[in-house]
Amino acid sequence: MPNVLNPEPESITLNTELETPTLDPATELEAQPSESTSNPETAEAHNIAAPALDADASTEPVAQAAPAETHHSSVAPAEHSAESMDDFSAALEAFEREQAAEAAAVEAYGDKLVPGTVIKQTEKYLVVDVGLKSEGLVPLEQVTDHTGAVKFQPGEVIDVVIEREEPEGGYLVSYEKAQRLRVWDTIEKHANDKTPIVGTVVSRVKGGLTVDIGMKAFLPGSQLEIRPVRNLDGYLGTQIEVRVIKLNKKRGNVVVSRKEILEEEQTAKRSTTLEHLGEGAVLTGTVKNLTDYGAFVDLGGIDGLLHITDMSWGRLTHPRDLVNVGDEIQVKVLKFDKDKQRVSLGFKQLTPDPWLDASERYPVGAHVHGRVLSVTDYGAFVELEQGIEGLVHLSEMTWSKRLKHPSKLVKPGDEVDTVVLSVNPADRRISLGMKQLLENPWENLTERYPAGTVVEGRVRNLTDFGAFIEIEDGIDGLVHVSNLSWTKRVKHPSEVVKKGEKVKAVVLGVEPQNRRLSLGIKQLQPDVWESFFATHRVGDVVHGKVLRTAQFGAFVEIAEGVEGLCHVSEASEVPGEPSKLEVGQEHEFKIIKINVEEKKVGLSLRAVSGHEASRAQVESYKEHAHKQPVSSSTTTLGDLINWRKNER
Repeated sequence: MPNVLNPEPESITLNTELETPTLDPATELEAQPSESTSNPETAEAHNIAAPALDADASTEPVAQAAPAETHHSSVAPAEHSAESMDDFSAALEAFEREQAAEAAAVEAYGDKLVPGTVIKQTEKYLVVDVGLKSEGLVPLEQVTDHTGAVKFQPGEVIDVVIEREEPEGGYLVSYEKAQRLRVWDTIEKHANDKTPIVGTVVSRVKGGLTVDIGMKAFLPGSQLEIRPVRNLDGYLGTQIEVRVIKLNKKRGNVVVSRKEILEEEQTAKRSTTLEHLGEGAVLTGTVKNLTDYGAFVDLGGIDGLLHITDMSWGRLTHPRDLVNVGDEIQVKVLKFDKDKQRVSLGFKQLTPDPWLDASERYPVGAHVHGRVLSVTDYGAFVELEQGIEGLVHLSEMTWSKRLKHPSKLVKPGDEVDTVVLSVNPADRRISLGMKQLLENPWENLTERYPAGTVVEGRVRNLTDFGAFIEIEDGIDGLVHVSNLSWTKRVKHPSEVVKKGEKVKAVVLGVEPQNRRLSLGIKQLQPDVWESFFATHRVGDVVHGKVLRTAQFGAFVEIAEGVEGLCHVSEASEVPGEPSKLEVGQEHEFKIIKINVEEKKVGLSLRAVSGHEASRAQVESYKEHAHKQPVSSSTTTLGDLINWRKNER
């Protein structure tokens, strides 16, 4: 079957000037052969007419073309061309009438509401049937909620406004414009009467939010709250009351404000609140904001500050430990400055001060239970009740001295048992102890470690005056520097023992009331002085070595660990001559004095040579000299010798 819309080129040339359907197509084409091939509208006519004819299978020219195809050989070419042109003209006229009717229908709709049935959803549009040749296309952004989901499903009927035909097919229709037309009168009335209207926040846009009040309106960020809002996203999906402050019907623009409504409500509440506001008044308010130093409470049109120090009788690290934004609480007005509209509030003042009778409720020696609030370098704070907390000092946690930090024993949140050591309500202080609940290792220490007991322990610490040795957990004994060695002159304990070293010692004494334990290391060995005194007497001659010298004499080692002093007056063999004793020299010395208590030995070098009388002889001579007229102060060695000869 030949295509009646595309006849052979040698027989037909199309004309685009088809506004006058009464013209003979064949005559028109013969008169203007050049226009038919150069005018671009011809191709457009071809492209548009073809689908129109294909879409209508009952179009009359098509039905008439079939016989011409069947009897092609019996019809003259000129006759065939004339018939084809008649059919095409009729089809084109029908199409143009249809197009004109479609355009007239669209133009006739104007800004009227047209019901459309939802057919489906595409990537960009919601397709609706509006009763025209092609479907209507609604942009998806017009029919989505604040979550991005499409609000309508296939089969639902919505009102739209037809705007224009799209080049790619279909009609662009507007749901938003239909909404504006439908609710404009209502919105305009609300604007004129300045009455609030409820809307839903659907999206965030530059500078503010979009609110659906029957149509989309713009809510500037500055008009959302009385105070500036940083996070606008938190309002998405919420319903709020707004007031229309600006509208433009021609452009379809509506601007709304929530701030105006809030300010009016605040003013009304403030007037009511001020009637009851005064120092000492108890009011109910809502926590609006939290800071590090307190909470701001809305009392009804006027805000008051609830400082953190007035929140609790106890200690708070942050206001959120007690209240949260949105909480409704009772507060007491502590101070009200009417001129500056400043209100100071208190929460703890609604209950009695727990410290007033703390001494009666927490007597010294009482066993109390509490919760650890915080841990510091010097101890732990324990809450006994709301507003009452006590300190367990590091030294009161355990009998052991090994504890370096309280965190090794307790941590915040622990439940602990303690003993009240002291109470000071004026300073709001309670001293607590934990070790008092444990057995005191010092109480029976004397029975367990009597004097003379040999113990073993580890050196915990060294000081200038001695070494501390731990003999059991919580029990340290002191070895004084003088008890480290019988023989060595120890200047520092580190010369004998080292920190961490395990050593043995002898218990010298115990003082449980002062928590003192005296130990000695040198006592593990025999006392060299006792041995020396047991075997030596005055007049004995001993061998010694000069250790060191001084202006008044020389110190001589006469036994291991035993030193004697040879005075300068006893250090010369010949009277009046200077001392010849030098460090390292060895001589024979005579013991001329012994002091057991002070552990001192007096030595004489010259007494060994026989030039000096014994002590007894000297004393005897002095006694005789007192009976004579000669003064003893001028007595010489020669006088003494002569006296001895005469005595014999």
